[in-house]
Parts: sequence; structure tokens; C-alpha cells
Amino acid sequence: MPMPAERYRSVLLYGAPGVGKGTQGRILGTIPGFFHLSSGDVFRSIDVRSPDGKEVSAFMSRGELVPDDLTIRLWRRALDARIATTEYKPHEDLLILDGIPRSVGQSQLLQGHIEALGVIHLVSTDEPKMIERIRRRAIRENRADDANESVIRRRFEIYRQQTAPVIDFYDPGLIAEVDALGSPAEVLRDVLECVIPIQNRIFYGNGRQ
Repeated sequence: MPMPAERYRSVLLYGAPGVGKGTQGRILGTIPGFFHLSSGDVFRSIDVRSPDGKEVSAFMSRGELVPDDLTIRLWRRALDARIATTEYKPHEDLLILDGIPRSVGQSQLLQGHIEALGVIHLVSTDEPKMIERIRRRAIRENRADDANESVIRRRFEIYRQQTAPVIDFYDPGLIAEVDALGSPAEVLRDVLECVIPIQNRIFYGNGRQ
């Protein structure tokens, strides 16, 4: 994969399954100056009959991580498509990523594509509540990959083994912890307090280009 001409300025939404990364990312994505891209949405948009779609579906159906190289390739393809249609304008929008990176290997590969300016760590120690959130979402959004409780529990196991170490990859100064157990509005308030200063510094302050 060729190296991009620039690295895209980004904030990562990070946390265990069910903490609300997608909810917060989608809300931020409706605000001018932010563009949200979810790796889960990218995976679910792939034609399941294609070779990539079959491979992605096989891993997701087991609650396992899609291999790093394939994840980054599909993510980058999706990002390039959004740039081509001007949905995402790199020089105007702060890129909000959710669901990626999910491993230290993905973090390393992403370094060639993004400049991580912040990591919003959505924190919850109530795993049963997170599992119930995922099950409710599966029913509401008809997401088969989230409907099976054994698959959900496998996702938490994979998170603890492979994704939790990601937080140690980034400079502690970039990381802000947000309580994920508040209402969506309360969590959004706390997330905005973290991302607005980054957006202002990059696009409206001395860092504006």
C-alpha cells in the first residue's frame, strides 16, 4: 500500500465493546468540522459475497478481530472514497475514528495514515451493562454479529487480550478518560470538552493552515 501524501489529523474514540463509541462518533459526525468514520460500518458495508466480505464476515461472526492488514486496507479504501466525494475534507474536518485501531499492530500501521491528536477513552467497569447495551443495539439495528451472547463475550475476551494494550501505545498526554455510563448527552458534553480544544487549535488557532 503506497504511503499517503499526508497524515490525517484525527481523534480516536477508544474503549470496550458497548461503551458508546459509535453513538458518540455518529453525533460528532453531524457537527460541522468533524467527520466520523467507523470501522464497523466499513465492514458491514462490504458485499458479503466478495472475497473480502466473506473473510470479514467469518471473523466478525466469531467475535474475533479482522486481521490487521485487511482492516487497514479496507479502512483506507473507505476513507479515500469519502475524500473523493468530499464527504470528508481533510483541511476542514477533524477525523473522528471509532473501532480502529483494535490492536497494537493496527496502531503501528495507522501511523503512516493519521496523526493522532487525542484519544478519548470511554471507560466503563460494568461489563454486564455493556453486554446488555450491545444486545439491545443488535435488536434495534438488526446487527447479527452482536445478537449472540457467546459472541459478545468472545468480543470482550478479545478486547482484553488484543485491544486493551492499544492505550499504552499512545502518549499519555493525548489520552482523556470519559465516564461512559452517563446519559448520551452527558457523555457527549464530556467528549466535546476534549475535542473542541483540539479542533480550535488545529483549524482556528495558531495551528490553522
